[in-house]
Parts: sequence; structure tokens; C-alpha cells
Amino acid sequence: MTTPTYLFVPPAIPSLPVLGTGARFPVNRIFCVGRNYHAHAVEMGRPVDKATMKPFYFTKSPSTLVESGATVPYPAGTANYHYEMELVVAIGAQGFRLTEAEAQRMICGYAAGLDMTRRDLQLVARDQGRPWDLGKDFEKSAVCSPILPIGNLGVLTGGAITLQVNGETKQSADLAQLIWNIPELLADLSQYYHLEPGDLIYTGTPEGVGPVKPGDRISGHIDRVGDVSLTIGQAE
Repeated sequence: MTTPTYLFVPPAIPSLPVLGTGARFPVNRIFCVGRNYHAHAVEMGRPVDKATMKPFYFTKSPSTLVESGATVPYPAGTANYHYEMELVVAIGAQGFRLTEAEAQRMICGYAAGLDMTRRDLQLVARDQGRPWDLGKDFEKSAVCSPILPIGNLGVLTGGAITLQVNGETKQSADLAQLIWNIPELLADLSQYYHLEPGDLIYTGTPEGVGPVKPGDRISGHIDRVGDVSLTIGQAE
């Protein structure tokens, strides 16, 4: 087989360490669920009625991935840079048009993640009916802890999810408060995409999102899953 000749060196495959192994989880795609906790939907001015609405999604490029513990610069183009603490589901199998009962076989593991957001740009785009890319899909905006293999955890149905900024609690909720739970999300998303090993699904954030500034340190925790941290550096 002929080795292709590239115009420049291709970027490395984004990946995350897998706890308890020497392996890394190669990241294929990053899906994010919007407004998946009632109180957060209310604080964003867009309440959710599960009886009449379906989940909605946006994506982040795999190149936006940042490992927990990093320091990232305050991003360009914003004056309202927000944290969003989330449970991340790591996909380890192929699946299309799944039933909720088939969801568990898709899960490779879990992680704690931060969906960092240029909130001012997101809200301008939302209110003008434009895509959210400038607000959501930007460099170093998908922060993630190492992957915890699913082991005996099964499908998570509850557990505390919290976030602190400089030691002060800003978000505190329970995974049981997800509007659409993990099986519902995997079944729904798989109606539109062939889910593949390496996909990450950020499942939504609780209420309490807010701004951070250079010098702030973010730390988040999800019971039985792990911790994530991020330090905000100076703007470039």
C-alpha cells in the first residue's frame, strides 16, 4: 500500500487517558446536549417541556479537547466566558437507531467535563437564529478528565455533580435531574448519527453557570466518576 504524501504533518489524534490502563481513548466526535436540566433551562430563559420537546445537540471539534488540569488562555472575542459542568459519556461501540435497552452496550466509560462557553457570542447567535459555533466550538473549550471504564457502574442514574470556582460552590445538582437520561439520549442521537467508538457525549449542565476571569481556578466533581479542573490564564 502506498503511503500518502501530505502537504504538511497531520495533527495528532485527540485522545484522553483511560484510568487503570496504559491506553488512551482516541476521540472521534464531541456531541453536546443543550438544556438538559430544568433549572438551567429556566436560567437561560428557555424552559423545557419534555412532553412536547425533544433533545437538541451541538458539536465541538475534537481539536477543542483539553485534558483536565490544564491552564488555558482567556479566549478571544468574549467578555463573558462561562463554565458548564457536565457528565461525559464515552462511546465504545458502533450503534445506529438504538433502543433505550441497547444503550448500555454502547458505553465504554464516563468522565467529568467542562463545556466552556463564550456566553455573549452564544446568546447573540441564539437570538438571531444563527449557529452557536462562535459561542461553543472554539479552541480549548472541551475540557475532560480521564475516562473511567464503565466496569460495574452500568448506566448512571444518579450521583452528585458539583463545580467550584476558587473554592466557592457554583453548581450543585444530581444526575437524577437530567431531563433526558443516558439511554434516552443515546437512543435519540442514534436516530440521526451512526454512533462510533471514540465519540464523546457531554450530557448537559445544571443551573449555576457563570463567568470566570484570568487567574480563576475551576474544579468539578461527579460522584463515582471523577474530577476535572481548569485554570484560566491571561488573554493572548
